[in-house]
Amino acid sequence: MQPNRIIPILALVLCSARVAAIDDPAAGTPAMKRWPSMAPAQHVANAAQAPLLAATRAGNRIVAVGDHGVVLLSDDGKTYRQAKTVPVRSLLTSVQFLDDRRGYAAGHDGVVLATQDGGETWSLLRAMPGQEQPVLSFHFDSPQHGIAVGLYGWAIETRDGGRTWTERHIGTGEDSDRHLFHVFASGHGTLFIAAEAGALYRSADGGKSWQTLATGDKGSLWHGRALVDGTLLVCGMRGHLYRSRDDGLTWQAVQTHTTQSLTGIAQLADGSTVVAGMAGTVLRSTDGGATFALAQRTEREPLTAVIAAGAHPPVLLSMAGLVAR
Repeated sequence: MQPNRIIPILALVLCSARVAAIDDPAAGTPAMKRWPSMAPAQHVANAAQAPLLAATRAGNRIVAVGDHGVVLLSDDGKTYRQAKTVPVRSLLTSVQFLDDRRGYAAGHDGVVLATQDGGETWSLLRAMPGQEQPVLSFHFDSPQHGIAVGLYGWAIETRDGGRTWTERHIGTGEDSDRHLFHVFASGHGTLFIAAEAGALYRSADGGKSWQTLATGDKGSLWHGRALVDGTLLVCGMRGHLYRSRDDGLTWQAVQTHTTQSLTGIAQLADGSTVVAGMAGTVLRSTDGGATFALAQRTEREPLTAVIAAGAHPPVLLSMAGLVAR
């Protein structure tokens, strides 16, 4: 293991999510009293101010997830409400929908959730409280097959829609204990994992085997995305951003004009690309990610994700919740 490893606060708030619920009457069972994050999420007036770490589209709906089991839904990109039922209060780090109804979310305590109604209600598929094996990201390439990743090369895989999971390990030799921050797929179905110490992992066989790719960077890579034209982008610490035009075989550094860490990527309806980051950093590209223009929000929020909102401006998420446009 490398000394002085830096673990991103937005992914690894391992202790802060364990609060208050221990005295909640809803946390009545022995398991809930021991692990308060296993109690159902509460409905609160200020849910939009909870730390939010990820968002996706379920058809035209935006679904955002974050701390205390908060799941926010918006059908117009402007107003948000909490999901009706979320069975945990764990910090949720990742969310994906296969269509406008079927979706998954995952996070700390090894939690994996599923929904069949567009995110209104969620069921618990997996939980391992006390194991310190947070799911930092996951990707389903079919309704049955999905891979989730976390710390020190740890991964789990399902082939039955999340009902059962098999432990896996990503990386060998010096790469065997990298933290795995974000898994995503290209338009060709190739899987990628953005990881610690500038590492990228690539799988062309659905996750059966992984190739380690070197970017030349030693800073962690936190997020990746495939654009509609096949371009791949990954971003991470100190403003580093890399671009690939050959399905991830080779990567080139892109000038971002910032040293702020970058945390999220979205492609908008007009084809432009937006990258969000710490201290209110917002980058925009109109040439498929070849060049970016930098803007800095005056509020300098710690932005954690960005999601397209149709004809509306993109939605920005932060450690302080939804960001006002």
